[in-house]
Amino acid sequence: MSVSLNRRMFLGAVAGAATLASGVGLARAATAKPSPLRPSVRYGPPPGVARLNANENPYGPSPAALKALAEASAQGAYYVDDSALKLRTMIAEYHGLSPEYVTLSSGSSGGLVAAAVMAGQSGNILGPDLFWDTTARAIEQQALGEIVRTPKTADMGIDLDAMYAAIDDGIAMVQVTNPNNPTGLLLEPARMRDFCIKASKKALVLADEAYNELTEMPEQNSMIPLVRQGHRVIVARTFSKIYGMAGLRVGYLIAPPDIIASMERYGIGWYGLNQAGLAAAIASYEDRAFMDMSRARIREARDMVGEAIKASGLTALPSQTNFMFVDLGTIDAEAFRAAMAEHKVMIRGIYRDYTHWSRVSMGRLEDVQMYVDALPRVLDALA
Repeated sequence: MSVSLNRRMFLGAVAGAATLASGVGLARAATAKPSPLRPSVRYGPPPGVARLNANENPYGPSPAALKALAEASAQGAYYVDDSALKLRTMIAEYHGLSPEYVTLSSGSSGGLVAAAVMAGQSGNILGPDLFWDTTARAIEQQALGEIVRTPKTADMGIDLDAMYAAIDDGIAMVQVTNPNNPTGLLLEPARMRDFCIKASKKALVLADEAYNELTEMPEQNSMIPLVRQGHRVIVARTFSKIYGMAGLRVGYLIAPPDIIASMERYGIGWYGLNQAGLAAAIASYEDRAFMDMSRARIREARDMVGEAIKASGLTALPSQTNFMFVDLGTIDAEAFRAAMAEHKVMIRGIYRDYTHWSRVSMGRLEDVQMYVDALPRVLDALA
């Protein structure tokens, strides 16, 4: 037998073995469960699951943002100095300010944590009984201070008078989420403005406006003009909500320059940002058509949920956000959450000691319809 023939036979055997091994490997891959160390990749909810628990806007990013995102991703090798300055400048100019009044962060969360840590250097944080306190808790997690809470009003709102009365020498920062999360309630603009002016003379005031653009009158409801007027106020905003960019992690804070500089010592600025997210934010910041479309879809979803809640004999707080806080009566909110999950509807469970209140986000209309359809069945099962 020739050397040439021997070589062909050897190579053929190797190829056959490789093909067999490949076939076995593919068969195993088709039937094997994902390793917990290397889970399968998914960038949104599983098919057939209504994700209504995270206050996301599933209609974004906008078409303009997607185009910019794709172009910027190809330039991912480069740091974000120029794009970060571009976005800061755009935001500042829109509000009649200069860029040193603006800092960027990973969502608004990074900036809110920095504000909490900054406040903890000199005192405690004052907040209402119920608000989105995930970032404020950094002051307690780092043993810097504590969150001091004031009671809610009879209608579940934020008691601004009680908050003002509670400001003492131990309070470094007052934090108000407006509209509030998880209640969805919006404070009357003039009252909020008067409170911020008075309170900022005694302590720093942080207005978390993550949901501002979802309200009926965003400009009137914002406290950003107070920063321009020289008051000691911080306003936090995010591209996670109305812009539909929760996964791209871009947010910003507006405050007097010395406060911005103080917060930036705690890890915000351009550090946690990426070219793709910044490009999407720049492209969509003034995209009024997309924002109007998102608001319209969210309001349609709120109407659907509101009608279903009423038909089921329940009530909900009036909301100007992309979620609703539902009074379940005597039903435990965690049991309700688990029962809705069995119908492939994801919602939030209990907040603090609000054991009979349930928050549901507004997703795509077909997902909201799943909530509407499951609601009477779950209530009957838990009755």
